[in-house]
Amino acid sequence: MRKILYTLSAAFLLVACGGGATKTEATTEAAASSETKLSDNPDYSKGLALIAGSDCLTCHKVAEKNIGPAYQEVAAKYENTDDNIEMLAGKIIKGGSGNWGAIPMTAHANLSQEDAEAMVKYILLLKK
Repeated sequence: MRKILYTLSAAFLLVACGGGATKTEATTEAAASSETKLSDNPDYSKGLALIAGSDCLTCHKVAEKNIGPAYQEVAAKYENTDDNIEMLAGKIIKGGSGNWGAIPMTAHANLSQEDAEAMVKYILLLKK
């Protein structure tokens, strides 16, 4: 008897809600699809792995400011060009201050230029 009652209740809820995808669900699916496309990009995958294995996430987040700017803010400020990739990789390695406020970014002298550039490529792919 309980199974029948639960089944009828569930059916009623589905009918009452319309059973169709909502705007939020469609937006979530589109975002997931976009992220899937990004994750297929080798620059995205390599940069994400390097950032995940570093101390970057102590000061930075993808979408919101923390101690340093959000990666999406950086991506919005800089075009994805070879010159910018090289320049930003240099800032990661050497550290710096002044572009995003008074708090300096620590140097990451142990990173190779190639790894720093892979991180920058990942960040610039986060442009909205």
